[in-house]
Amino acid sequence: MSEPTPLSRRELLTLGGTAAAAALANEAKPQAVPPARTFRIGVISAARQPRNGHTWYFAQYLHPNCDLDLLKKHWAQSHPSFVKYYRNPKHHFDLLPFPDTRITHYYDPDPKASAEFCEVFPGVQVAPSVEAMIPEVDAVWLGDASGTGEDHFDLAAPGLAKGLPTFCDKPIGGTPAGTKKILDFAKKHGAPLMSSSGWRYEWGMEAALRMRDSGDFGALEHVSARLFSRYSLPGWMIYGQHPVWAVLSLMGAGVDAVSMVEYKDTCHALITWPDRYPCHCWFGQPYERFEYDRTDVYFRKKLYSWTPSIETDFVLGHHYWMLHLADAFRKMVQTRQEPIPHREILEVTAVVHAAARSLQEKSRLVKLSEILPDADR
Repeated sequence: MSEPTPLSRRELLTLGGTAAAAALANEAKPQAVPPARTFRIGVISAARQPRNGHTWYFAQYLHPNCDLDLLKKHWAQSHPSFVKYYRNPKHHFDLLPFPDTRITHYYDPDPKASAEFCEVFPGVQVAPSVEAMIPEVDAVWLGDASGTGEDHFDLAAPGLAKGLPTFCDKPIGGTPAGTKKILDFAKKHGAPLMSSSGWRYEWGMEAALRMRDSGDFGALEHVSARLFSRYSLPGWMIYGQHPVWAVLSLMGAGVDAVSMVEYKDTCHALITWPDRYPCHCWFGQPYERFEYDRTDVYFRKKLYSWTPSIETDFVLGHHYWMLHLADAFRKMVQTRQEPIPHREILEVTAVVHAAARSLQEKSRLVKLSEILPDADR
């Protein structure tokens, strides 16, 4: 399986954005200006595992300090990647440490996990409950590594009711109705809300979005988003979110119908629009070496293909997308401007569920209007 064609230095500067350009140019940095305000972040773990990796890996960017010795004690398997990438000044893409965020409180239903997180990230306090945390923070990050989102409303609602900017991990709601409930509650209380797959912030995805918006490569006609690993239907409900997010990030909302077929440990979903070319999600693509995903974007004049890796290094690419997801949340906290339309968030959930219904009905094209709550059809 061939790798995407390497980009030249000129292309990297064109497509890589400000952070990449600054890193490549190696220009002297101006002296940092102290922030006018430091935002207090409360982190909530919707844990179904002994340790919720989505809070340890993703949310940690929001905190300036990490005790690597204690990390090695409590989570030895993650220590090498933190040392080499996540907490290494050589790989901070001109963004870290964030000057204006600090995690002040951490809630996990597992007291042991809470205590360990607060040891590893100095200055963070264990929150006895979500409700106790809310008066002490300016924004909320709700992380979930392996759940289906059925408890996210109860965990997010106290902060949303106070108008706090909130990140809610995917899948945001257990069902389309559950997702809409969270979105409507946030809107009612004027709380900026963000939910997304990390794929939206991959190096290659950011380049593809710039290519789309430039118009230089012709119309965007088709996206094929493929998740490596092995498929199962329960896995689709959680991790199928990733390729669906990739497709909708590029093509936008307005999906008409979805059809899906499965064979043993692989599945293919076809997403259709009334006014756009159909797109494709594949969960279970074979691979020569682990990359997690591969995406092809077909413009009229160019095929652009990528995996998460940067310079063939998957963990560096994974670091890039987690960092930029955290930075998008940070910008929402600063500006109170939501980075992703609510309709797009809702349709991601609906597409995943429409595909599951399609499997039950001999791969019938299931209209999104059959899945969406009444008011959104």
